[in-house]
Amino acid sequence: MHRPVLYQEVIENLRPRAGGRYVDGTLGAAGHAFGILQASQPNGMLLGLEVDPSALALARERLAAFGKRAIVVQASYATLSEQVQALGWTEVDGILLDLGVSSIQLDDPERGFSYRVDAPLDMRFDPAQPVSAATLVNTLPEEQLADLLFRFGEERRARQVARAIVRARPVTTTAQLASLVASVTSSGKPGMHAATRTFQALRIAVNRELEALERVLPQAVACLAPQGRLAVISFHSLEDRMVKHFFQQESKDCLCPPRQPVCTCGHKASLRLLTRSPIRPSGAEIAANPRARSARLRVAEKL
Repeated sequence: MHRPVLYQEVIENLRPRAGGRYVDGTLGAAGHAFGILQASQPNGMLLGLEVDPSALALARERLAAFGKRAIVVQASYATLSEQVQALGWTEVDGILLDLGVSSIQLDDPERGFSYRVDAPLDMRFDPAQPVSAATLVNTLPEEQLADLLFRFGEERRARQVARAIVRARPVTTTAQLASLVASVTSSGKPGMHAATRTFQALRIAVNRELEALERVLPQAVACLAPQGRLAVISFHSLEDRMVKHFFQQESKDCLCPPRQPVCTCGHKASLRLLTRSPIRPSGAEIAANPRARSARLRVAEKL
């Protein structure tokens, strides 16, 4: 099995142990989950959540050797608390969130996540959900489409891209969209395709990724046992900023303005930061897996 991004760093920071209970909220191909279950032998348990049915089937197959120690559920990590409670677990010892798109999705051209292969514009993690990238591209008013590209893709020429898309409708394939974007903007970075930010923005919007992340972070803290750990891998600045801000906020006893003489907020720290700066992949890992280059791992411990 190909090792997932920052595999060793995740295992070292989650510290799986016998008898522990763990959650992999983004199961994917189950690479991290496999390592957590191995390290928590003989009786550690893991709940794996995944919305993509294709990834779910692969994960079930790969984790079958662990028997009842591996519990695999088709669900979004945004329902973390609900899924943990459904098992009768009162608390867990470690939670992993490996955000963004997985290799399973990127490597399947028919899923429409990549501009490298021509395919229908889709980008849904769960193919059963009603809104695809094609839906957004072909139905949103130009101004809303531009706002989406700027907010979720940080695309500086969002208005020009949105205008080109609206004029060319219907836009139905990844190659058509990538060509349109490239006709009005460039990536600004060597080796980066001009359509990278647009594809990122549409994927995030289709799957409501930032909304799910905002929902899951407080749930994760509530589910953790004292000294339990939350590890989050992000791949772009929007996610990483959200995680960084949440971790910083939850590691402080007071959130009042700096010059306010007396605390009135009543906030108490719930986390201890274990990574002041994010852990990044080594040069060797990036050489073996170029997709790892933008990965950032942040870890915090429940007080």
